[in-house]
Amino acid sequence: MERRTFLRAAVAGGGSMAFGFTLWSEALAYPAKTGTSPYGSLQAADANGIQLPSGFTSRVIARSTQTVPGTGYTWHSAPDGGACFADGTGWVYVSNAEMGSGAGGASAVRFDSSGAVTGAYSVLSGTTRNCAGGDTPWNTWLSCEEVDLGYVYETFPFGGRAAVRRSAMGRFKHEAAACDPDRKVIYLTEDETDGCFYRFVPTTWGDLSSGTLQVLKEVGGALSWAAVPDPDGSPTRTRRQVSGAKVFNGGEGAYYRNGTCFFTTKGDNRVWAYNAVNNTIAIAYDDNLTGNPPLTGVDNITGATVGDLYVAEDGGNMEICVITPDDVVAPFLRVTNQSSSELCGVAFNPAGNRLYFSSQRGTSGSSSGGITYEVTGPFRTSL
Repeated sequence: MERRTFLRAAVAGGGSMAFGFTLWSEALAYPAKTGTSPYGSLQAADANGIQLPSGFTSRVIARSTQTVPGTGYTWHSAPDGGACFADGTGWVYVSNAEMGSGAGGASAVRFDSSGAVTGAYSVLSGTTRNCAGGDTPWNTWLSCEEVDLGYVYETFPFGGRAAVRRSAMGRFKHEAAACDPDRKVIYLTEDETDGCFYRFVPTTWGDLSSGTLQVLKEVGGALSWAAVPDPDGSPTRTRRQVSGAKVFNGGEGAYYRNGTCFFTTKGDNRVWAYNAVNNTIAIAYDDNLTGNPPLTGVDNITGATVGDLYVAEDGGNMEICVITPDDVVAPFLRVTNQSSSELCGVAFNPAGNRLYFSSQRGTSGSSSGGITYEVTGPFRTSL
């Protein structure tokens, strides 16, 4: 059972009301508080300029505008959101390109069972500012355009099929997507200061060609879902079509696990926990609710099977922070000498022993200087 089974903070408007959230007695400080990482302190920066816990190592997988080593494919600029997909005994890592004016898209790197790169290729091109997205249970990657009236594109990580625009999922400033196979819906975040939290209900689960776009409402402290009358968003934007739609300040990453969709909002440096079972929402992390907050500039988010969440920073001091199931937040890694960049694309391989992420602008501070990394080490498998 998901350790975060019950709400510890019910959020109504701008405030919160605390009560029990977890069945585990050691989790007493929700929202997450600054503490000691389960992996210990960060060591001196390695040859790649990354500070890691003892026992972990990093390698560079790809650099923007350069050929991916071992392939003939040139890696895209401004790498952003990403995910991994099992591929026989190996896996594929897909990464978005947050480039403007039709220069965006997504690329993939294929690995064999030993982690060696065996190929790289495009899975989407000709789109604009593909920021985050999400993987599906049927092994596709939803690549989201972070522009006004942007679309979601369904892409095929293993190649061989053209990406498909999924217009029914609405046109707005998309950020991330997280599939909930239990309720057969897909949660969507919106990167606006007055953005909303949506869910798409496909007519048929596994087929995104048609369905209903809904937005989360809050009236009198009670949450409900309402259909968006015009998902096309024109002339009235989707976030302004439903009275009582709950507003979130700059929606970013999203990750679903065991009845809860965790998502981040950069405007207030929060991680939210939407409990889909009880239709309630909580603040899982807020940098104003802990001393010396290690996590600021919240962005992409993913999780490990053990229950840990990993949140990348766009800003802060270029860290990926871990939030443990017992409500401790701490740095997991820090990238040095890249203060003009942001971290993104956090994703584990299927075995959970390799973590991928990108520094979008690398050491140069330019979109053409992006670097995609892999971190290998003793990720914990039990608590």
